[in-house]
Amino acid sequence: MLVAGTTRTAEIEGISAAGADPDLLVHTPSADAEIVAYGEPVRAPVVPVSPSGCPTPAVMTRAVTELLNLDVTTVDGGLAQPTGAPTVTVGARPGEDIREQDPVSTAPGALAAAREFGRAIPDDEVYLAETIPGGTTTALGVLRALGEEATVSSSLPENPLALKRDVVAEGLDASSLEPGDAAGEPAVAVRRMGDPVLATITGLLLGLVEGDTAVTLAGGTQLLTAAALARHAGVETPLSLATTSFVAEDEGVDLRAAARELDVDLTVTDPGFEARDHPAMDAYVAGEAKEGVGMGGALALADAAGVPMADVRDRIATVYDRLLDDAEPEGAQP
Repeated sequence: MLVAGTTRTAEIEGISAAGADPDLLVHTPSADAEIVAYGEPVRAPVVPVSPSGCPTPAVMTRAVTELLNLDVTTVDGGLAQPTGAPTVTVGARPGEDIREQDPVSTAPGALAAAREFGRAIPDDEVYLAETIPGGTTTALGVLRALGEEATVSSSLPENPLALKRDVVAEGLDASSLEPGDAAGEPAVAVRRMGDPVLATITGLLLGLVEGDTAVTLAGGTQLLTAAALARHAGVETPLSLATTSFVAEDEGVDLRAAARELDVDLTVTDPGFEARDHPAMDAYVAGEAKEGVGMGGALALADAAGVPMADVRDRIATVYDRLLDDAEPEGAQP
């Protein structure tokens, strides 16, 4: 289940690899949803591949969905531009800059609607994923509002944590919040310091848990933040996070310690990209992107199904090459 949305926080210069061109930035989540659903953009006017050749993690997730024939549901978690992928709507609207006083005014309603939807899902097992440029910065804002000390990763090779901390400090000031003021109040934390995707994912997570559906958070520090929000909502049941080795090895983030603190079972999958000389994988080895669009969850599913990572890498190359048959690289990965 992929939640796609936007936040104007991503427009802050230097925050995200997806923030270089705001005109293309707003189309990235829409394109990601289409790539996962169809293997290529069908309505979005951008192929989210960076000039270095690093593709959106949607390519990796699409490769696994083809190999395993997975069912995918896309939830509109505040898209600024429409997507050609079929979507479920929960009332989320695009998020504003967290340096504003009320950047996610639709968060409480979206969280409640997503919770109801999650509770009604009949599947035995669901993997929750996200696509939102700038989402690690808003995740950091939510963590600080909750009083959590964990930090966040980045789609950039060099994590601009100092910049993110400054943005979060400005956001807290704008919302008249001190760190920890929203402890035990997840809707407040995500409304004042978060983004609509986090609100939607948290609602889905709460509903799935209440419906006794096995749920895995498929992603990195943004999804770990969703786990923190769930804990602050009173969820005590075991939670699981499936991510990539690129996030787990990020020197700026102690993911394992943060997962232990939140009592989250962590699965880390290494796709072995260094074994393949291909632009779709070389940039990840160099530190770009790292995670997103359910990549870590998809890799974990492939590994659990006994699919050799060599086969996954081959399919990733196929999806990537097929993408670029129709368009030249433009824009940037989320």
